[in-house]
Amino acid sequence: MENCLFCKIIAGDIPSERVYEDDRVIAIRDIDPQAPLHVLVMPKEHVQDMTAPGAAEVADALFRAAAKIVSDAGLSESGFRAVLNTGRDGGQTVLHMHMHVLGGRSLQWPPG
Repeated sequence: MENCLFCKIIAGDIPSERVYEDDRVIAIRDIDPQAPLHVLVMPKEHVQDMTAPGAAEVADALFRAAAKIVSDAGLSESGFRAVLNTGRDGGQTVLHMHMHVLGGRSLQWPPG
């Protein structure tokens, strides 16, 4: 998609720190991390959100990548958070399906 920020990142037009890549997805470090590990996992094809045709298969690829990322980071035992926001009211700020993967500190709510 021509004006999609994530499509430009995937194409290499915008620099990013890639932490994972396979044939379907890439994962990059978030530029405003909310935890010691905060990566965005996104499909290489432009899929807007969870309501798009074929989104379930894309979500499967995102979750598989997230599992590999947290395992490689040593967070399988301590835990992590995986979040998929859908639509503007759901908190999706870039309309290209993506998952936030956070870990490396307690993410319990309320804190304490």
